[in-house]
Amino acid sequence: MTDPKIEYQWDGTQWGMVVDVDRCIGCEACMIACQSENNIPSIGEDQAAMGRIMDWIHLERFYTGEYPEVTAEFIPMLCQQCGNAPCESVCPVFASVHTTDGLNAQVYNRCVGTRFCANNCPYHVRKFNYYPPTWPSPLEQQLNPDVTARKSGVMEKCTFCVQRIRKGEMEARLDGEPIHDGQIRTACVQSCPTQALIFGDLNDPDSAVSKHARSHRAMRVLEEKNTDAHVIYLRAERIENAF
Repeated sequence: MTDPKIEYQWDGTQWGMVVDVDRCIGCEACMIACQSENNIPSIGEDQAAMGRIMDWIHLERFYTGEYPEVTAEFIPMLCQQCGNAPCESVCPVFASVHTTDGLNAQVYNRCVGTRFCANNCPYHVRKFNYYPPTWPSPLEQQLNPDVTARKSGVMEKCTFCVQRIRKGEMEARLDGEPIHDGQIRTACVQSCPTQALIFGDLNDPDSAVSKHARSHRAMRVLEEKNTDAHVIYLRAERIENAF
């Protein structure tokens, strides 16, 4: 008989993230942590020059004001984990699917590389793996055994570090305890020195991510697309004449 403590039962969780633009300093620690955690390969200068960038999170830079009073703003951009994802409806092999807990999942062994999903993504955060992954020595020794090293010819994107989510859920079920707010953190959230990224259950009204999502500063990127993104940004409220 199966132990009831380890049977999977969806508890209504909807994973989401809040990004506080005011707190982001553009250090790119989130990018390095994501690369290390999720076995994202190095592609080299030649491929980058061709626009074949491979990253799951990157920084969009904006500058406001006029010299010498110029303010730089950094906006981390990653898969928005849309509740109404445009990428899912166009995939001919159902490699882009939705999970019950609000993740836009990518099934690598189904993907045939049509790139329809990338064409339909308004956020341009899905990346195509043109070549077999390589890592300059000795970086191959730090690969994460919990994450698949993807082959060439498939689409990649942010997964909200699903391996950490599933591990946390499994440990909570084995302990017979609920998952506490802040117990599961993505690699980018863990590495952010200014706590600009917040991760948690959007359906939990007492969670930090849910409270921040109700802020008057809260917004979704390209909200007019009606994608129901699970990544919510907090508008910048920088002090005028801060220089």
